[in-house]
Amino acid sequence: MSETARTVVIEGFGGPEVLQLRDLPVGEPGPGELRIRHQACGLNFIDVYQRTGLYPLALPHALGMEAAGIVEAVGEGVTHLKPGDRAAYAATPPGAYAQARVMPAAQVCPLPDEISFDQAAAMMLKGLTVDYLFHRTTPLSRGDTVLFHAAAGGVGLIACQWAKAEGITLIGTAGSDEKCALAKAHGATHVINYRTENFTDRVRELTDGKGVDVVMDSIGADTFEGSLDCLKPLGMMISFGNASGPVPPVNIGMLGQKGSLKLTRPTLFTHISDHAACQAMARRLFGKVTGGEVKIRIDQRFPLDQVADAHRALEARQTTGSTILEL
Repeated sequence: MSETARTVVIEGFGGPEVLQLRDLPVGEPGPGELRIRHQACGLNFIDVYQRTGLYPLALPHALGMEAAGIVEAVGEGVTHLKPGDRAAYAATPPGAYAQARVMPAAQVCPLPDEISFDQAAAMMLKGLTVDYLFHRTTPLSRGDTVLFHAAAGGVGLIACQWAKAEGITLIGTAGSDEKCALAKAHGATHVINYRTENFTDRVRELTDGKGVDVVMDSIGADTFEGSLDCLKPLGMMISFGNASGPVPPVNIGMLGQKGSLKLTRPTLFTHISDHAACQAMARRLFGKVTGGEVKIRIDQRFPLDQVADAHRALEARQTTGSTILEL
């Protein structure tokens, strides 16, 4: 197939200005692959990490980790999807900022008719992240208390709703009163404006000095130490992002001094690397959405050729909910 597709690539690491739009050949799927024509793709902080080189890629490289569209062709051995199927994914390798692509099929998921392409592109990476945080990282039970940073972001708003649906007390932090109100409206039990309050002190007040069972922190360097001080003894710190920069090296003895704490740094792509696990996680996410427990909020839309502006808005923390790129 000689068709080309508009695709966002980088030839060097740097700021949003390194994002380039190219017409690249698409080709035919090989064994275990499929070709998908995207209807929308999602924007995530991991895209920024890859663009800047924090998560290095072999250059040149296309960017983008989640999208939704229609399967055009499948290679040998692909049985869970066929041409004409609606599908969505969060998956490696990067390359979702494109009109169409050929990619491994294992992490591409059949998309229920009740979920729009825009919704799917806005929720796959974020929703599957919430799934592994709540169901696969540490046991969580009804009545547990979680501190969730960036609660008004794309992952955060899904997490607020997920927690409410499962009877988990979620204390959410955000950087403005408006963002705090948004998190509260989506199910956060308590909210903290970290620009006007010390979130560690406030968490201790809200928990009568006991601390929380789990911290879910995608901010990184700015919140790491304070987050540890929010945990009760034997609590779990889940550091799953670096929006403010990577966490500096940790003296592991500190975990013992602060109450035999547990610390993990998971990634979504480890959790979805197994085909069956990925598909089961997606079905659970789709069930939350089609059942009305989780609503996907898309607050920003950018044409593909304005992807640099989308990155600038995300990095400046000017976004709420999810952002999609329209093709």
